Amino acid sequence: MTQPLFLTSSLLPVPHGFATRAGGVSEGPYASLNLGFSVGDERARVEENHRRLAQAAGAGLGALCRVSQVHGDTVLEARGQADEVLRPTLGEADALWTEGEGSWVAVGTADCVPVLLVDPRGRRVAAVHSGWKGTDLEISARTVETLVARGSRPEDLLAAVGPCIQACCYEVSPELGDRFRARFGGEVVREGAKPHLDLPRAVKASLLKAGLKAAHVDVLQACTACDPDRFFSHRRDAGRTGRHLNHVLHRF
Repeated sequence: MTQPLFLTSSLLPVPHGFATRAGGVSEGPYASLNLGFSVGDERARVEENHRRLAQAAGAGLGALCRVSQVHGDTVLEARGQADEVLRPTLGEADALWTEGEGSWVAVGTADCVPVLLVDPRGRRVAAVHSGWKGTDLEISARTVETLVARGSRPEDLLAAVGPCIQACCYEVSPELGDRFRARFGGEVVREGAKPHLDLPRAVKASLLKAGLKAAHVDVLQACTACDPDRFFSHRRDAGRTGRHLNHVLHRF
């Protein structure tokens, strides 16, 4: 059975996806749907993988908006374009949103938490990249605040938290465990010989604190580090691996 190019959430009412590693042309540690240009893969292969993703998503390649991710809390507005050429990244940020019809926004991950946000009333969508630094900075909440500043209501927002490294595989230092426990509550840290951080739980806590309803947050349970057949993992593969793109289309 052929694996899908991306996973979806039943909660989101617009086209979207969390990419797997299936369906591309890259080889070796980047096999096969590597969508990262800066990991050592051949550029022509990565470009072809983008074309395949766009075709599967039913979207124009030139309407894809990305950012240069820096593990911060900056949120940028994105606008697509009509042609079929992949555009450069918009700037340094870790979240981007759009209300432009036909545009789609995406963030890259290989263990970090991808979050897709949809405002079905205000017709806005956003994509968020949240590693431990971004989660500590509450980048998801900053994105919610940005959408609210443009007229969205937190109670209307729908969020899907995608595949990422789960607590089973995410061992952290005692200091980082204490830091997250103090910010998000004890349930985000699993105790043991060394603490394990539950990043998606912390992201969900941040979204709820920003005003989203619990029923409006869907957390996919797939662990990128546990499943080498479906996912790239920076930690599991010691940095030599591909990148996923997690996308949402402005199509209501």
